[in-house]
Amino acid sequence: MYDQDPGIADATADAGTRIDPVLARSWLLVNGAQYDRFEPATRSRADIVVLDIEDAVAPKDKVAARDNVVRWLADGNTDWVRVNGFGTQWWAEDLDVLAKTSVGGVMLAMVESVDHVTETAKRLPGVPIVALVETARGLERITEIAATKGTFRLAFGIGDFRRDTGFGDNPATLAYARSRFTIAAKASHLPSAIDGPTVGSSALKLSEATAVSAEFGMTGKICLTPDQCPTVNEGLSPSQDEIAWAKEFFAEFDRDGGEIRNGSDLPRIARAKKILELAQSYGIHASEFGDDPGHAPAPSDTYHY
Repeated sequence: MYDQDPGIADATADAGTRIDPVLARSWLLVNGAQYDRFEPATRSRADIVVLDIEDAVAPKDKVAARDNVVRWLADGNTDWVRVNGFGTQWWAEDLDVLAKTSVGGVMLAMVESVDHVTETAKRLPGVPIVALVETARGLERITEIAATKGTFRLAFGIGDFRRDTGFGDNPATLAYARSRFTIAAKASHLPSAIDGPTVGSSALKLSEATAVSAEFGMTGKICLTPDQCPTVNEGLSPSQDEIAWAKEFFAEFDRDGGEIRNGSDLPRIARAKKILELAQSYGIHASEFGDDPGHAPAPSDTYHY
């Protein structure tokens, strides 16, 4: 039923391998004012590197940071850039300059309406735009923002959203917001949303936060340091148990003649196929599951886009 290529290249073997932004898990923000960090970031485990000329940069350093990014892109690099929000004094010039470069895509800060995306798309034709929604006003319009021509993916700006609303960081507190992101993305046939970053260096905290992202159907996460990327990549990839279950399911299905047996087969086929496709895309090699029947049950529809 599913013929997996045994010669998959291991995408995690060498640092610096970029992933299709449709599937990208770790989105690493790099301070645009610190040019010396650009190259190390591109050699990290980040799926996508995003050079940040917005929140990470003080107003007095905005122009210098933009110049750093242009210099980097002029050397043939195709990384992404987080640009300043629509209506700020830097937005228009950010886009005018980037339109002449090899930029791979932009993350647009503080998106609160359809116009923010459409006006950005006019200045950057053909460049994918991640709409970073960071306020209550933006969340209330997220369905329209997701459906806007030019929106490539949605991203949740947790820090500014919490400042705007007064919410805490408990996953239960932000459950409604995260659900809105996932539902809006799915309804508009976008890749699943990108969750906001986790502040701090605790590996356990980051792992738990990434599990929350996955639980809410979010398949990407913003990272603040290169060492966060491997944890995020692992947490947002199919696990060995899930891959083993998918392979075992198809083996059993084929043994039973490859015909639909009951109403649960079609959704299980879709889930198993998605797991194996993602494992292939991410270069994850499955361990042999042998004859042990005690595998994890079929996962929910976490891996959709």
